[in-house]
Amino acid sequence: MILVKKLVKRFGPITVLRELDFEVKSGEFVALLGPNGAGKTTLLRVLATLSRPTSGLVRVASYQLPQAGASLRADLGVVSHQPLLYGDLTAEENLHFYGKLYSVGAERIQEVLELVGLANRKNDLVRTFSRGMQQRLAIGRAILHNPRILLLDEPHTGLDQEAGEILDSLLHSVALEGRTVVMTSHDLVRAAGLASRVDLLSRGKIAASVPAADLSASDLVDFYRTALKGRGKA
Repeated sequence: MILVKKLVKRFGPITVLRELDFEVKSGEFVALLGPNGAGKTTLLRVLATLSRPTSGLVRVASYQLPQAGASLRADLGVVSHQPLLYGDLTAEENLHFYGKLYSVGAERIQEVLELVGLANRKNDLVRTFSRGMQQRLAIGRAILHNPRILLLDEPHTGLDQEAGEILDSLLHSVALEGRTVVMTSHDLVRAAGLASRVDLLSRGKIAASVPAADLSASDLVDFYRTALKGRGKA
């Protein structure tokens, strides 16, 4: 579903991604871990067609980027650091607005509101929502058009424990639907609990990749430290 070979991304004299290789099979949930500056957000932005690669091969859902970026977007759902919601619209109105981009009907909008647990708040303005509720609605926005691929950039940032657990449940449900998911995170244990595979990004390359089932909570930190030691500081 996602194939990246020798991807390079530079910003002026700064090289962020260094001939990175990355592959995700259909239906996989990959947690992409790494320190600040490792290139996690940059990689997701390239996959989301929001940033052009400097060089290398990037193919997502059989579309080669950046040439076929516009064609790919109907297959993508993206959740970034900002929820990309309109505060002066209700939850339902926000989904109607985004639904028009992909000809999504009212029945699907109600289904998504139920899925993200906001059906009883659908007529409330989004600016009155907590951070956790906004994140759930952002996930709803991202899956509204039934994309095959979901790209999540630090979706748990700023959430308290209860909101994080609600979001975990939602992401687990999304994964069970068979979508291909790539999620960046700083939370090692939480990411490993959601994902089927954990990849560590350091200094612009994948430093390690391992099935999440092979990582217990006790050895997850050791995996992180050992892999990082092989790449040096980010």
